[in-house]
Amino acid sequence: MERSWSYTPQAAWASLFARGILGLLFFMAGWFKVFTLGPVGHAQRFFIQDFAESWIPLWLLWTLGVSIPFVELAGGALLLVGFQVRRALVGLGFLLLIVTYGHLLLQPLFDITVHILPRAILLLFLLVIPAESHRWSIDGLIRERRGALSK
Repeated sequence: MERSWSYTPQAAWASLFARGILGLLFFMAGWFKVFTLGPVGHAQRFFIQDFAESWIPLWLLWTLGVSIPFVELAGGALLLVGFQVRRALVGLGFLLLIVTYGHLLLQPLFDITVHILPRAILLLFLLVIPAESHRWSIDGLIRERRGALSK
């Protein structure tokens, strides 16, 4: 028996708070990496320095190291305003997979509970709730306008 989760005001609040927290976590990390550390500095410090002797090709280390700050910044911003929420979550989910793998490659028993797990829990929660739960968002406004126009 399949159950569907219908929209409730509590789900809208939960979405707003989870999007806000997760959006801030990624946006502020991206802001620091883009505007303080710099994308090249981020790549050198967290990718080249740590993984240059690994199996990962140098071109991939540079690509990931320079692009991840922008993915965090943009994904966090999209979550904060609630635009293209599902796409932002999928992009940030792939980012979490990459970061998790990197940490585990350096330290196989890395403790994910401090940095990765809280973000993953919020991300997974936001992915499984119905899109209608993102009521207080740009996506929600677009959905309401489309619904009003179709009536």
